[in-house]
Amino acid sequence: MNTANVYSRLGTDPDLAELVELFIQEMPGRISVLESEAESSNWQQLTRTAHQLKGAAGSYGFDAITPYAARLERAAKEDSQEDQIPSTLGDLIDVCRSVRTGSPSGN
Repeated sequence: MNTANVYSRLGTDPDLAELVELFIQEMPGRISVLESEAESSNWQQLTRTAHQLKGAAGSYGFDAITPYAARLERAAKEDSQEDQIPSTLGDLIDVCRSVRTGSPSGN
């Protein structure tokens, strides 16, 4: 999956830009946790982590992450979708790695 840069709808808000930047700085750690939970087949915790990321991403204005996190949450929660976890996780990680500060116009 080739994902374009993803910007927060709140990234240019002077009151929230610092919080958005902190969320972005924490993203590598969030990705590492997701990968670790998937590698250890800890589906219950992966479901929880995906759910938390879904909510946090939306709160920080990264609405593009929400559907990917929701798909991973669903796949990890439902035993019948376990085979979808690797690709669903990969898609979520791709979009998470594309988050950026500011706006597409560089403002």
